[in-house]
Amino acid sequence: MTLEQYWVIGMVLTLVGTLTCTRVPASWVFAAVALLSYVANSLSLNELSAAFTDSSLLTLVLLLLASVALEKTRLISWVGVQLSRGGFRSVLTKLWFSTSVLSSFTANTAVVASLIGAIKRNQRYAPSKLMLPMAFAATFGGTLTLIGTSTNLVINSFLDRAGLPLLQFFTTTGVALGVVLAGMLVLWLIADKLPITEKAEDEQDLPYFLEARIAAGSILIGKTVSDAGLRHLRKLYLAEIQRVIDGEKTTIIPVTPEEVLQQGDVLLFAGDMESVAVLQEIEGLSLYGHHTMNGQSLAEAIISHSSSLNGVSLKDAQFRERFDAVVVAVRRGHERLRGGLGTIELQAGDALLLVPGKQFGDPSQRLDKEFLLVNGVDSSTRLSPGRSAWVLASFAAVIGLAMFNVLPLLKGLTLFVAGLLLTQVVTLSELKRRFPIDIVLIVGGALSLSQAMTNSGISGLLAETLTQGFTGVHLFFVMAGIYLLTLLLTELMSNNAAAALVCPIAISLSQGLGIDPMPFIMAVLFGASASFISPWGYQTNLLVFTVGNYRLKQYVGVGIPMAIAYTGAVLALIPLLFPFKSL
Repeated sequence: MTLEQYWVIGMVLTLVGTLTCTRVPASWVFAAVALLSYVANSLSLNELSAAFTDSSLLTLVLLLLASVALEKTRLISWVGVQLSRGGFRSVLTKLWFSTSVLSSFTANTAVVASLIGAIKRNQRYAPSKLMLPMAFAATFGGTLTLIGTSTNLVINSFLDRAGLPLLQFFTTTGVALGVVLAGMLVLWLIADKLPITEKAEDEQDLPYFLEARIAAGSILIGKTVSDAGLRHLRKLYLAEIQRVIDGEKTTIIPVTPEEVLQQGDVLLFAGDMESVAVLQEIEGLSLYGHHTMNGQSLAEAIISHSSSLNGVSLKDAQFRERFDAVVVAVRRGHERLRGGLGTIELQAGDALLLVPGKQFGDPSQRLDKEFLLVNGVDSSTRLSPGRSAWVLASFAAVIGLAMFNVLPLLKGLTLFVAGLLLTQVVTLSELKRRFPIDIVLIVGGALSLSQAMTNSGISGLLAETLTQGFTGVHLFFVMAGIYLLTLLLTELMSNNAAAALVCPIAISLSQGLGIDPMPFIMAVLFGASASFISPWGYQTNLLVFTVGNYRLKQYVGVGIPMAIAYTGAVLALIPLLFPFKSL
C-alpha cells in the first residue's frame, strides 16, 4: 500500500471514531476531511468544488429552502384541525397517514415542526400521546418518494458520482408503503400505552395578551362561546369580551360557555406566541393587526426605561406608522392585562410581539433607545388563503413537471424559490437563517472523501476485500448486514452521515459481487431513516423529545416496537421488489 492510501484510510477511521465517540458536529468533521483531502493532494480543486456543487445536493438545498414557504401555508393547519375529530385510534390513523403523505413531498423536519403547534392545540387528547406517533410517521413517510427526506438525495449524489442509474421519484414507494402500513398496525396495538407527560395548564402561565374582533358577516355571530370552539383551547384562554350596548362599552368577565357572540365583540385572550397562528386559523375572527399578516416572521421587542412609549398606548403612540410594525400581542410578566390591546398604557419591561414591515429596524427609528432587546422568534404568521393556494399549487406543479420529466427538479425548484422571493412570500433574511449549511458540509465532505478513496485506489481494495469476505454468504444476509450497519451508525451519529459513510461501501460491494446494486442501495436508504430508539439520532426525534417533555424510558418504549415493525417490513420487501440480479 502507498503512503497516500494509508493517509486516506487514516482519515476514514478518524472520521468514524470522531463521529461515534465525540460530540463534535458531523458537519465540522466532514468539512475537515474535505479540506485535508485537498491539502494532501488526494483530490483536485475541481473535484473538491464539484463535490459541493453536486446537482442532487443543490436540489436538496433548494427543497429545504422551499419548505420555509410551505410551512406558512394553511395546509398543515388544516390537517391539524382534522385531528380533533373522532376517537383516539381514528385520530392516530389520520395523523399517521396525513403526516406520512406530507413528509413524502416536503422535508419531514418542516412537517414535524409545523404540526407540533397543531397537535399542542388539540382539544381532546394529550399532545404527548400524539407527538411521538407523528414524528415516527414523518420518518416512515419520508421514504415514500425521492424528495421525502434528505438522505434519499444524498444517496442519489453517490449514485450519480458512481455512474449508476439514479433513483426516480417513486423508486422507493413500493417498499415504503409496506413500511407505513406495518408501522400503523403496531401503533394501533400500542395505542393505549402511549405516554402522557403534560401537567394541567395554569391560566397564569399564558403570558401574552391578544385581541380579536368579530366583524360583520362573521360565521361566529349568534353562536355561543362553546359552539364557536373558543373554550378549552390549549394555551389560549378567552379572558373577557368587550361589547358596546346602547352606545356604552360593557366588559363581560368571566366569559361563560353559554355567552352568545355578537357582531363587533372584541375578544381578549391570554396565550403564548403560538396563539397568533391559532387565532388566525379560527374562521370568523379578525386578529388585531390581521391585515398586515401574510406569512411574515414574528419579532419580540422589550420596552426600555428610556423609551418614549412608556405610559403611552399603542394607538396614541401611532406605533404602526412610526416603526412600520404591528403589535399583535403584549406581555407584562404574568400580569393579566385588561382593556383593548390598542388602549393599554405600555410600561418598561413590556414585551411586544410584532409583525415587522420592510422599514422596521431602520437606523432612523433608534430601536436601541426604545427597546432593550429585539429578537426574532421561531414562529411566523400564516399566509392568506389565496397566497397559500398559490404556493401549494406552484409547488405541486414543480413536482408534477419533474415526475413526468418535463422540467428537471433542480430547475423547477430554482424558479419556485425565486418566485417566493419576488412575491415576498419569504424574505432573503429568512432563507439565510434557514440555509442548511450543515447538510451542505456533510454531503460535500462525504463526496470529497469518496472521490479521494477512488483516486487513491482504496475503493478498489475495499471492493476486493469485501468480495472475498462475503463469498459464499447468501446475498440476503449481506443486504441485512448493510442495513443493520447503517441503522447502527444512524443511531450513533446522524442519518445523512450514516448514509454518506455506508453508501460507497454498498456500491463497491455490489460491484465486487457482480450484482445489481439496488438491493444494497435500498438497504442503506431505509437503514439511514431507521432512527427510532435514540432521540438524538434524528432531528425530528430530538424535536419531539424536547417539546413533548418525554423521559428516555417513555421514548424507547414506543421506539422499539416502531423499529421492529420498520425493520421487519424493510427486510421482507426489499428482496421481493428489488431482487438480487447478476450484472
